[in-house]
Amino acid sequence: MKLWEKSTKVDHEIERFTIGRDQEMDLFLAKYDVLGSMAHITMLESIGLLTQEELPLLLEELKKIYQMVEDGQFVIEEGIEDVHSQVELILTRNLGDIGKKIHSGRSRNDQVLLDMKLFTRSAIREIYEAVEELFDVLLTQSEKYKSVLMPGYTHLQIAMPSSFGLWFGAYAESLTDDLQLLSSAFKVCNRNPLGSAAGYGSSFPLNRQMTTDLLGFDGLNYNVVYAQMGRGKMERTVAFALASIAGTIAKLAFDSCLFTSQNFNFIKLPAQFTTGSSIMPHKKNPDVFELTRAKCNKIQNLPQQISGIISNLPSGYFRDLQIIKEIFIPNFGELLDCLKMTAAMMSQIEVNTHLFDDDKYDLVFSVEEVNRRALAGTPFRDAYKEVGLEIEAGLFKPTKTVNHTHEGSIGNLCNDEIRKYNKSICQNFSFEKIDQAEKLLLGR
Repeated sequence: MKLWEKSTKVDHEIERFTIGRDQEMDLFLAKYDVLGSMAHITMLESIGLLTQEELPLLLEELKKIYQMVEDGQFVIEEGIEDVHSQVELILTRNLGDIGKKIHSGRSRNDQVLLDMKLFTRSAIREIYEAVEELFDVLLTQSEKYKSVLMPGYTHLQIAMPSSFGLWFGAYAESLTDDLQLLSSAFKVCNRNPLGSAAGYGSSFPLNRQMTTDLLGFDGLNYNVVYAQMGRGKMERTVAFALASIAGTIAKLAFDSCLFTSQNFNFIKLPAQFTTGSSIMPHKKNPDVFELTRAKCNKIQNLPQQISGIISNLPSGYFRDLQIIKEIFIPNFGELLDCLKMTAAMMSQIEVNTHLFDDDKYDLVFSVEEVNRRALAGTPFRDAYKEVGLEIEAGLFKPTKTVNHTHEGSIGNLCNDEIRKYNKSICQNFSFEKIDQAEKLLLGR
């Protein structure tokens, strides 16, 4: 069954090539296609394109299809082109000609636009929740180890004193900035394209504000041409946010791989988070961190992949856009997996609390000594030279204490302020509004 098929039969190889992985990707969109159809037909009844008797019949069948999806029983049958066709086929089988009416006033173009937006805002929510979980773990660890010093590095050379409190807290604040990007992407995503049809609107007197409200959107994509132009752009915008989160996690994973090595020995993973070697019995490899780094680096390429598909397209719909689903949809699950694994590992990491017992880190405290002398009245440049000459002569004896008091330093982490900043960003996501709209549609 093809919604567009008339008298000409499509060549099998052409059909295979043009459908590609679309059916596989459409299973991710199935329940959102049902929700969109429920909102659309409710609006159609309000403008007289469905009768008062037909609407409840269709809604009831759509609720059953939604439950099929929830139960993992929904399939796109052999010979059925996509999720839109499958939903319409089930309705027509069960209700006859009434099922054929649900397509009035829309095209598969705005159906897939809508499905992708509904899927994406739901997937963004899962990412948001996983980021928040990791954020809480990192801040908790920052507070727990705020007094435990560790060496800071520049150029991979020991540089100045840092602390595990700073290290954990840095990644918590980085995730908060990532959430800022994600909230902006969410706002771009959470606008309703339904009613734009094939990209030029409809002669039916559609009530687009009604479907906007029924689906819990923040607003409309008003211009119907722009609604179609937004396909690919929305995905790329969201991909930048995912890439930002992935960048933070990849850096954290790299640090962790480095810091668990015997040459550093800053942190230790529980044995269950490591893997062994087939010939070296002593090995405990941080494979989870390494795979996390690789997966997140791959996700950081996602915006460029989408840009490569859409950058030379004029306005209007083109089949090129279908390919975006294949590279966009799976990345949510992959990033979610990385976030959950990282949260689990960070919560159970063991910290070496005696790093500075080793004399090889003595020179980390040279800047502290320079600053002490400057505070006592020696000009900074003179104090710097004095300490430098002592180091060259092998006479430098460190005082292994630090007294950093300014905002964001070892002695003043500002974790409460970071948490407040995080909370202010979390308020940008209108998840409650979406929940209420979907519950009303589904009668729950």
